Amino acid sequence: MPIVSVTAPERESRYDIHIGHGLLSRCAPLFHACRGRRAVIVTDTAVAPLYAHTLSGQLEAAGAQVSTAVLPAGETTKSPEHLSRLYDMFLDAGLTRSDSVFALGGGVIGDLAGYAACTYLRGVHFVQVPTTLLAQVDSSVGGKVAVNHVRGKNLLGAFYQPELVLIDCDTLATLDDRQFGAGLGEVIKYGCIADRALFEQLESLGSRASLLPALDGIIARCCEIKARYVREDPHDHGIRMQLNFGHTLAHALENALGYGTLLHGEAVCIGMGAAAGWGEALGVTPLGTRERIKRLLDAYGLPTQVPQGLSPEALASTMALDKKASGHAVNVVLLTEIGACTSLPIESGRLARML
Repeated sequence: MPIVSVTAPERESRYDIHIGHGLLSRCAPLFHACRGRRAVIVTDTAVAPLYAHTLSGQLEAAGAQVSTAVLPAGETTKSPEHLSRLYDMFLDAGLTRSDSVFALGGGVIGDLAGYAACTYLRGVHFVQVPTTLLAQVDSSVGGKVAVNHVRGKNLLGAFYQPELVLIDCDTLATLDDRQFGAGLGEVIKYGCIADRALFEQLESLGSRASLLPALDGIIARCCEIKARYVREDPHDHGIRMQLNFGHTLAHALENALGYGTLLHGEAVCIGMGAAAGWGEALGVTPLGTRERIKRLLDAYGLPTQVPQGLSPEALASTMALDKKASGHAVNVVLLTEIGACTSLPIESGRLARML
């Protein structure tokens, strides 16, 4: 069972990411992080029927009194309204500062439950149990937690590291093709920004069917890359911003289309192609890089084109609200080659002209 350790400087501690098969049914010994008498499992209507009973049983075997908070599935759940509802559920469960919150689900549940755990009673213990590929390779690792605002994605957020991440690869068997593909988008992102060998491995595998036997190792590699960024830049002030390759346009697309129309990973795929094109236009990215990324995305059946009918000016205006914006410019991550990148401030009007 691969174990990836993450250094969490702000908590002066390390936590482990456990990766394997069948972990949900034999994870009770790992729950030393489940302090106190009570645990609340936060999940959604899609995941609860599949895995909530198993996780609850393991927590009870570890000595916890368990409650389960089931929220609607989908990106629209990551909202201040559902956050308030979750606080009520914590209060009803009698959750205290010595107790724990378990996020069982994809990135929406992880972000929402993490933000609730961070802010409820100024912080309770938090464990991530991601069940989607995107959450396993990206959002469950590194301590970014947030809810969306009507004017932008993740505008209300914090840094709050989990005490444990439990990745059961068997949960991927219940993902539909779109959810699995959304996770592949983030996997490809890691190859683009930090690991040429991973990118070339994905090129050589060439299809989802060929990818599956290698998936455990690919998940572990992505977690290692994410852990390195977190260690070097825990609060996203410098090099960790590279993880946002493709996200500047992606967040604007999600907002413009309405949260949930595009899955986050699908939007990132479109954003990566656009960012590679921006880099080529600015002389930062070698010519042909955008086409190479597009071929890889096409091979895995992932989207590459901005949906029709969206105004470039409106998208640029939304990008200007990005958390990494400064003044009239947006700090955009651009590739210097496959496996390496930099960031460059670009005026939002210029971004609109390049869309």
